Amino acid sequence: MPHTPVDPISAHHDSAHHDSAHHVADHHASVHQVSDHRLSAHDVSSSDAAPLAGIPQAAADGAGRHVVVVGAGITGVTTAYELLTRGYAVTVLDRQRYPAMETSFANGGQLSASNAEVWNSWATVLKGLRWMFRSDAPLRLGLAPSWHKLSWLAEFMAAIPRREPNTIATARLAIAARERLFAIARQEGIDFSHETRGILHVYRDRAGWEHAAAVNRLLAAGGLARRPVSATEIHDIEPSLHGRWYGGFLTPSDSTGDIHMFTRQLAQACRRRGARFVQNAEVTAASADTRGVRLGWRTGDDVGVLTADLVVVCAGVGSRRIAAMLGDRLNVYPVKGYSITVELHDDISRRAAPWVSLLDDEAKVVSSRLGPDRLRVAGTAEIAGFGLDIRADRVRPLVEWTQRLFPAVATDRVIPWAGLRPMMPDMMPRVGPGRHARVFYNTGHGHLGWTLAAATAALVADRIAGDPAGRLDRAA
Repeated sequence: MPHTPVDPISAHHDSAHHDSAHHVADHHASVHQVSDHRLSAHDVSSSDAAPLAGIPQAAADGAGRHVVVVGAGITGVTTAYELLTRGYAVTVLDRQRYPAMETSFANGGQLSASNAEVWNSWATVLKGLRWMFRSDAPLRLGLAPSWHKLSWLAEFMAAIPRREPNTIATARLAIAARERLFAIARQEGIDFSHETRGILHVYRDRAGWEHAAAVNRLLAAGGLARRPVSATEIHDIEPSLHGRWYGGFLTPSDSTGDIHMFTRQLAQACRRRGARFVQNAEVTAASADTRGVRLGWRTGDDVGVLTADLVVVCAGVGSRRIAAMLGDRLNVYPVKGYSITVELHDDISRRAAPWVSLLDDEAKVVSSRLGPDRLRVAGTAEIAGFGLDIRADRVRPLVEWTQRLFPAVATDRVIPWAGLRPMMPDMMPRVGPGRHARVFYNTGHGHLGWTLAAATAALVADRIAGDPAGRLDRAA
């Protein structure tokens, strides 16, 4: 199906609702098939990025209505939280034994508006082709063909003309998400090893730095302040960093934190507010009609059925399968990434490890300090299906990067991990209604789920709260 430029959430704001403390924006739009729903440059205005006044304990919007959220990663749990604050009864359904056990377990840790540039470019395509036969390449395209992969790649290339507006929209959304996430953490007393020292992008040559300068103009159009720094300043900002650098860019407002810690504690906050979590439950069937939604699930030999007024699909790479059950096309593809957690078990390593978060653009590697005793190093992108095997030839470049840039850090205690980023071809999350008025989506955040989730959760909850109850009863 061709993509048409339909906003997932209309840019028209009702000023009375926009002034409410718990709304990022009040959005009004008709129901479209979810494949038409992508965030555009109009979806997050500059006013949306302002700090929120507070989070209410409850709101009347959802009184008496029950929502099932499918997925207990960062996106699903923040969505559940936002719905609870609006007065909805919420059940979270997840296939793992605990929340945040898939892609929200051990990502790169960056809350990075500065990483908002979407990947859609001919340069990315050429790199993927050039690196196809390199097992340790930063971007690896698997050779095994599938219709899912081919359709995703075709749509990825079709989205190249939208690279600039999509990058600007993503930066705006990331800035809004930052304020929302911090407000939630304050409200619920969540400790997630948060470091507010900024993110430093580093470049080895002039060509890389000049590309970053061009991207910087797009980020500035999205409202992000990021400043260039010289090679000397790079070492002043992060003295532990070794190597020769041409220059860099510093984003002081970006930060880092442990996504797993945050999501698990927020899930506990949701339980305190009355949410029910059904874990170890794989969705086997899903349908919606004028009476409500119905989800079948299985855990081992046991089966169950959940009924509710609405469903929000936040199921990461599983969203495509569930969307198909609900009559929607959602071309999410699993883009595999790796991380290592370096245990800083001695004083020398703790002193030699960086505190400022880094992004090495040429190597496509990021680092984040998660408290005094851990360094997270993450990177690589693998377009090769749903496999979660941890390959030595993909982990090795992360260990070697750490050893090369921080030679005094001991790497004898390194924990490797792999996760599947749920990525849409145009790199824009799908946020809003599906074909049926009782079905909503908040998924497809790719490599920016940690960065964007707090804003998209508020957006989809606002959209649900803005729907008149009568319209749901009239839906076909």
